[in-house]
Amino acid sequence: MKTQTTFEEHLRKSNLSGNTITVYLWTVDYFNAHYDALTKENLLAYKGYLMEFFKPKTVNLRIQAMNKYLTFLGKERLQLKTVKVQQKNFLENVISNADYNFLKKQLKKDGNMEWYFVVWYLAATGARVSELIQIKIEHIQIGYFDLYTKGGKLRRLYIPKKLREETLEWLEEIHRSSGYLFLNRYGDRITTRGISQQLKNYADKYGLDKKVVYPHSFRHRYAKNFLEKYNDIALLADLMGHESIETTRIYLRRTASEQQALVDKIVTW
Repeated sequence: MKTQTTFEEHLRKSNLSGNTITVYLWTVDYFNAHYDALTKENLLAYKGYLMEFFKPKTVNLRIQAMNKYLTFLGKERLQLKTVKVQQKNFLENVISNADYNFLKKQLKKDGNMEWYFVVWYLAATGARVSELIQIKIEHIQIGYFDLYTKGGKLRRLYIPKKLREETLEWLEEIHRSSGYLFLNRYGDRITTRGISQQLKNYADKYGLDKKVVYPHSFRHRYAKNFLEKYNDIALLADLMGHESIETTRIYLRRTASEQQALVDKIVTW
């Protein structure tokens, strides 16, 4: 029987992201440690366990991992079916424009310039937090940052003119001209976890709902605002680095709070 290490080698050759490979290997290890044989019964028992304790998206990721492993072993006939993910017809927990502008204004007023720019960059570039921490001052100077997606495709993250100009003024004031844009108090590149935690702290401080103040919320805001100003979903899909335009379609939907406000306004009978 082929070994786990060759399965790992097989995954590394298939152009998957490091994170996905880690999840796939962990899933197979977990299965092998908890079930005595690779049988249909055991696979269905594992699926049942996953469905009881995890969200459909997680269940499907684990099923995908096992199916990949089964294909690798030449046991496709044992493959499991994925579970149906119920698509919501609204976006949840997206920061409103009012809260976004309020947060930015307060951070600037209190002199928390680095965090003022963290929030602005997340909302004005559509960057994922893992991408944001890679931005360097050199990128601000040229106005964009090139990223390679997991499929090996190039995605360009544009830095809007107004944001670029204000950032360069701030950098001049604090005498910085190279290196990573966002640093922690020790002068090292900030971490994604550090950003998430600090945003929660500011939500607390300024009385905002913590459920809407998290890095990805600003990426959602970017997409919503972009489509309101310029209704080109194909362009937005490219700018956000979505593999499929279907992923971008969710931004055509209203957030739950927008739906509530509309119902309150319309339904008066």
